[in-house]
Amino acid sequence: MYRDLALRKHTQKRKYADSLSMANLISNLSNEEKQQLCALLGDVELSLLYKASVHGYDASAFHQRCDHQGPTLLVAYNYSGYVFGGYTSADYTQSGGYITDDKAFLFNVPKHGGNPITIKVNSGCYARVDDSGGPNFGQQLFFCYNNQQTIYYQAYKIVVSQVEEKPWRNVLWNAKQKQELMKCIKDYKPLESSVNRIRILMIGPVGAGKSSFFNSINSIFMGRMTSKAMAGSSGTSLTTQFRTYPVKDGREGKPLPFVLCDTMGLEEQSGAGLDIEDISCILQGLIPDRYQFNPVAAFHPNEQKASRSASLQERIHCVVYIIDATKVSLMSSKLEEKLAGIRKKVNSLGVPQIVLMTKVDEACPLVEKDLQKVYISSYIKTKVQEVSSRLGVPVSCVLPVKNYSQELELNLSCDVLLLTALQQMLNYAEDYLDDVGAI
Repeated sequence: MYRDLALRKHTQKRKYADSLSMANLISNLSNEEKQQLCALLGDVELSLLYKASVHGYDASAFHQRCDHQGPTLLVAYNYSGYVFGGYTSADYTQSGGYITDDKAFLFNVPKHGGNPITIKVNSGCYARVDDSGGPNFGQQLFFCYNNQQTIYYQAYKIVVSQVEEKPWRNVLWNAKQKQELMKCIKDYKPLESSVNRIRILMIGPVGAGKSSFFNSINSIFMGRMTSKAMAGSSGTSLTTQFRTYPVKDGREGKPLPFVLCDTMGLEEQSGAGLDIEDISCILQGLIPDRYQFNPVAAFHPNEQKASRSASLQERIHCVVYIIDATKVSLMSSKLEEKLAGIRKKVNSLGVPQIVLMTKVDEACPLVEKDLQKVYISSYIKTKVQEVSSRLGVPVSCVLPVKNYSQELELNLSCDVLLLTALQQMLNYAEDYLDDVGAI
């Protein structure tokens, strides 16, 4: 009887201790930080499994609560107030093996606001070691080392929401939609009889994907991958000339009713990259094809050219800003100032403006897995809203796309996004021509 009483008291103490633990099991993440981290993973919720300050800085305590729980997000806080961590889709099982996980990533939440910055695990590399020690990533980031309190951390179970996924924009992802978009673009005729082809000017920071956008559109209509415009990754602009790129309907087809105009990339520092005065001359149709940009001296038309206004055919009918989705939060104030100056100039001429947000697959793991999730991803939606706020354009004018970069074959979902964006450019240009024609 005494043993039963002692066992009962021990059980009550344990239950009481567990209830205290559960009462203290409150996330240190703010609601905004929670929403940001959830957005990285799609439509999910976070359920707190383990809190080091409650359950102890001990590897066995971590595994007791976190093993066999499915996808897990680890969030750490250091003494300087930084929030960082890692995500793995593979169970913790203490198997002792090296785990490969192409969905795993590290993240950092900027201390002074902004969306989390993510770093994916390199392809072919081990994401972590699944042993009895503390959680780790790549044997470089240890959340608990030799059961020592190095950082404060928590672990969350990823709970997939059962709420029906509702896109925030509607797109038809099928071959029929692609063909209808291509037909509308091929059959388009500018409203003004004096204009044969719509001229679309692409502007954006170095490496954002201006030349890649042309190559992608050209690839769709050629039916194969093309690389006519110089594109790649470089610290400085690969495009040094003003180029006007017509697109043909197939190899021997007729020219399509638009021209994509490529420019030198924008750079932060003065005396580098595209000059605002050059953009003004391009908008007015004063700069010829293959003009070599000079970052330290703006273009000056000769007297004969300057004495007359360019025809409506020679002018720009729509401006497209190309912005890298992975670098939206990293955009410097100097670059924002340059873009604001350009927008002011474009507005003064009444030219419509659109923003293409590229590399959406690199920005969001959900979209990387399935491009058709782009308008379901809440993370991409927040990026669209951020771009809208930073550039001062309506949300409806920000279009997420994925350019072709390393693919060898065309992809239907990619084509639909790109063609939808191009169709919108023609629509906006039509509005501009209608407005100019009414004057």
